[in-house]
Amino acid sequence: MERKLHTPEGVRDIYGRECETKLAIQKKLSTVLHLYGYHDIQTPSFEYYDVFREEIGSATTQELYKFFDRDGSILALRPDITPSVARAAATLFERKDFPVRLCYAGNTFINHSSYQGRLKENTQLGAELIGLDSIEADAELIAMVVDSLKKVGLKEFQVSVGHVDFIQSLMDAAELNEEQSAEIRSLIFNRNFFGVDEILEGYQVKKSVRDAFRLLPELTGGEEILEEALRAAPDSSARHAVNRLRKIYHLLQLYGAEDHITFDMSMSGTYGYYTGIIFRAYTYGTGDAVVRGGRYDHLLEKFGKNTPSIGFAVILDELMSALRRQNVPVRTILQNLIVYTEATEEAAVRLACTFREKGRNIELVKRDSREDRDKYESYARHRSAGALLFFRDDQKIEVVNLENGEEKMIETGKSPD
Repeated sequence: MERKLHTPEGVRDIYGRECETKLAIQKKLSTVLHLYGYHDIQTPSFEYYDVFREEIGSATTQELYKFFDRDGSILALRPDITPSVARAAATLFERKDFPVRLCYAGNTFINHSSYQGRLKENTQLGAELIGLDSIEADAELIAMVVDSLKKVGLKEFQVSVGHVDFIQSLMDAAELNEEQSAEIRSLIFNRNFFGVDEILEGYQVKKSVRDAFRLLPELTGGEEILEEALRAAPDSSARHAVNRLRKIYHLLQLYGAEDHITFDMSMSGTYGYYTGIIFRAYTYGTGDAVVRGGRYDHLLEKFGKNTPSIGFAVILDELMSALRRQNVPVRTILQNLIVYTEATEEAAVRLACTFREKGRNIELVKRDSREDRDKYESYARHRSAGALLFFRDDQKIEVVNLENGEEKMIETGKSPD
């Protein structure tokens, strides 16, 4: 039998500096969510298929990884963590007063087509506010996104905000069926507004509605476009959506987040369960949104709990790509290297224990007394170590700061700073 030493298509190993960076980013993001009062939850990597069935809206049946348990029940790897949290909230918090603020980190699995060239396993970190339908809740989640991206060092990014009801009102005014609406949404998502106009004309949609669709490319920008969106709104539902966005923006000004906010009235939900505001965060250096979120007031109904909710997920792999391409430094916990010989082993182990008690990471490396420092200094730099402590044969220690190149000598038995 041939041994498989490589990973399947769409997944990969993460190790070394990249893994340390990913965990450091995850820790920074979690810190922000905790500062807002969110509590950690962990849900299973796989659940019963019904949790992610197609009408939930996370992924199509073809994109799910499905398998059977011993009893013949269909299980699925989670393509999205929000339905799992919704399922847990509907059961675990059944007798508790809402709202509930939850946050999580975990991997998701989507069986993309091979030609798409996208990862099939991604790490998401997110937050869900369950039990509140208010502009305050909407603004809180968006402000958290802005603070989170600032925390990891991003400066140039925008959170694009829209509302499901606005675009849905246009679809209703056009009197499109489900298949036609899906076609139009796809064209709008790809910014093919000429294609939208051509198809609407073919469907003999009345001119006033086509004119409203033609305005969509212009309904993108700052707060000023909301007035124009209000004039283009075809019904009271769309007007209510625009007015809600305006109120949310004023709250975001209180948070100091307005510089990173744009509006896009052509946005429609990535997931089928979105019901109100939707938002995505974009930055350069990646081909997709680094954050996706929105309101999903009817998702918990699928699990027997009728309560409004809103949440978002940071796609860590996309965020890491953006940080790397923008040369944004991510500080990780530095590791120090102690190199010793047989003769200095006792002193080296004692020194390592002293450092570890102080919370410093230490790697011990035993060397042949005939080998020089250059070999181990090169190894330490490859390991992204912060300092090299090299025990010499005369019992002295050469201390090299690998970040700035400074060197000093200390006696064995003395602890360097």
